[in-house]
Amino acid sequence: MTTLQEPVAAEPRPAPPPTRRDRRSWTGWSFLGPFVAVFALVFLAPIAYSVYLSLFRDQLIGGNTFVGLDNYTQALQDDRFWAAIGRVSLFLAVQVPIMLGIALLVALALDSGRLYGRDFFRISIFLPYAVPAVVATLMWGFMYGTRFGLVGDINGALGVSLPDPLSPDLVLASIGNIVTWEFVGYNMLIFYAALRVIPHSLYEAAQIDGAGQIRVITAIKLPAIRGALVIATIFSIIGSFQLFNEPSILQPLAPNALTTDYTPNFYTYSLSFNGQQHNYSATVAIVMGLITMVIAYVVQLRGMRKGV
Repeated sequence: MTTLQEPVAAEPRPAPPPTRRDRRSWTGWSFLGPFVAVFALVFLAPIAYSVYLSLFRDQLIGGNTFVGLDNYTQALQDDRFWAAIGRVSLFLAVQVPIMLGIALLVALALDSGRLYGRDFFRISIFLPYAVPAVVATLMWGFMYGTRFGLVGDINGALGVSLPDPLSPDLVLASIGNIVTWEFVGYNMLIFYAALRVIPHSLYEAAQIDGAGQIRVITAIKLPAIRGALVIATIFSIIGSFQLFNEPSILQPLAPNALTTDYTPNFYTYSLSFNGQQHNYSATVAIVMGLITMVIAYVVQLRGMRKGV
């Protein structure tokens, strides 16, 4: 009588050792992992939480209730919000070209090599950027004062009556002056660094062709720093739509001119911390972020197009 033997299970084969490509892949993730974790924690998570808040509304009856896109509909119909966007848009259209134009002229002057004391001027123009925005705004706010500041002292000493820089008609221009003073040096440094990497062979060829300084600027320098011009413009657009420090600090000095909805960011801050409308505040912030992103992206596409 024969007996059937149970089949012997085959022993599992040991896993092949990791290849060099696998080890290299995990090594890359080990370097990238900390950044991804911090990026997700400080950037993606707040955005996701803001989107979550914007879908709810804190009501007297029912508490925090899901309302879908009702907050977004309210924001698109909010006259105070669109008035704030109009003010920062006017600020952007006037202040940014002036600031970038001054920065470009200074950078071209420094790069020309004909300016005596170039290093001194470069540091002097950049120095205001090193001053904290709060300190700079307080300093200019003191000088704008008609009763206790520089404007008031000039009026008393000369017997004149200068316009109040913090009046409703002039306060936006006064804020633009502060921002220009702060960021001309920053943008100048971007343009100057881009000018310094232009190959000298192009200048030599232009000199052989008999090109003057204006022709060198328009045909060589400006096209060569086009990328820097676009980057500085995008940064300035984003900064204009994020305008907050200057109006919020000057507001106690000019409460009639600088209301709590003067800029979108100031409006968002007031809704959240003064009005306790956290859900609607998150909605306004998201809408403003989308508007800023679209405008900056359009400017980038327009600026980087060849032949423009």
